[in-house]
Amino acid sequence: MILQNDLTRGPLFPKMMRFAIPYLAACFLQTFYGMADLFITGQYYGAAPVTGVSIGSQVMHMIIVMIAGLTIGSAVSIARALGAKDEKEAFRLMGSAAALFIPFSLVFTGLLFLSMPFILELLQTPPEALEDTRAYLTICFAGVPLIVLYNTVSGFFRGMGNTKAPMTFIAISGIVNIFLDYLLIGSFHMSAAGAAWGTFASEVVSVVLSFVYLYRKLAPLSLNRRSFLPGKKWTRRILSIGVPISCQDGLIQVSFLIITAIANSRGVEAAAAVGIVEKIISFLFLVPSAMMSTVSATAAQNLGAGLTERSRQALRYGITVCVAFGLLCILLIHFKAPEIVALFVPGETAVIAMGNDYFQSYVADCAIAGIHFCFSGYFAACRKAAFSFIHNVISIFTIRIPGTYAAALLFPSPLYPMGMAAPAGSLLSVIICVFLYKKYVRRQPGCRKSR
Repeated sequence: MILQNDLTRGPLFPKMMRFAIPYLAACFLQTFYGMADLFITGQYYGAAPVTGVSIGSQVMHMIIVMIAGLTIGSAVSIARALGAKDEKEAFRLMGSAAALFIPFSLVFTGLLFLSMPFILELLQTPPEALEDTRAYLTICFAGVPLIVLYNTVSGFFRGMGNTKAPMTFIAISGIVNIFLDYLLIGSFHMSAAGAAWGTFASEVVSVVLSFVYLYRKLAPLSLNRRSFLPGKKWTRRILSIGVPISCQDGLIQVSFLIITAIANSRGVEAAAAVGIVEKIISFLFLVPSAMMSTVSATAAQNLGAGLTERSRQALRYGITVCVAFGLLCILLIHFKAPEIVALFVPGETAVIAMGNDYFQSYVADCAIAGIHFCFSGYFAACRKAAFSFIHNVISIFTIRIPGTYAAALLFPSPLYPMGMAAPAGSLLSVIICVFLYKKYVRRQPGCRKSR
């Protein structure tokens, strides 16, 4: 039996939290790589290296988010198969995912290297930070296959209901990353390149640990190679969910990068301020992201078991948690934004002031975005992941990007108006999600009472 956490039985909210908390901790530690890079670089260097690491880590965050979104397809499909008690189907899904993602990682890495000059130009990287950004991205791009491998195996674990093992692997690799950051940045004065090498080494550790653990869990089941053979049916199922989610997440991150590019054109201080706030926001968004994965896994298992009403309850619980967390973030940032920004650039008064200005308006997105994140997780579980892509495309191209650009033109000095574009875009996404849910998802057949 490979199902390690049955989400179809017992009190639902405690079960969701037991799934969500280890997953959230793993996401926190994974994001902490980039934050540690930025923080430790800021302790030894000025605005230019900090900007280089900030821009580079934003690009890598976009890549990681897109890869994680792609692997949601396998996690949800495995969860539905196990909810229906079909282990053979789950193993075929694993084999198809491995056969799909390993070659993809190599091709994707090659494309990233070829695109680097375009990426640096697109982001309007300040001349002072150009070499640091290039060095950081060169090393991190080499680690993309490791990121794909880790997220693929992590998706297997989530499908099986196990989020504790990935948390442990990331905790160990996170310690390695922080140690190497201080060693390479501080002692060896390697600047942005040192930060990137620390991240690369930690990725090696997480991949090795995850593969060893997965092998030990599956080997006693006396499986043969035929259990994991890939197939078009299973590949299509994975991609039909993963591709829309990945594109959705990628578009969100592209909008963040466009905001960064607009800020970069306003000088190195504005670029550093926006980069720091974006990094903190990406950290705060770990809670909505964790709840999205929790809702998708919980709903998928229950839909596989025919428990539609229980899957809807998972959506409601996820939204409640996200809104409550968002309101706490708004309260915290209202009083403590300058102190938080100053942690990354102590003594840089201009950067701190701009960061506070941007943060005060942007933070509202923490409460609003969590709602459409949870809807996206539910849509994925219902095999309607294209809905997530639709609402994000509309939001990004009608409000988020045009709103940011208009704010930069109309308000050339303050960053506060720029920060309002993100929550406004998320509000439109929520409205669209509610419409799609009521119109196309809520009335689906097959509802049975929870067990």
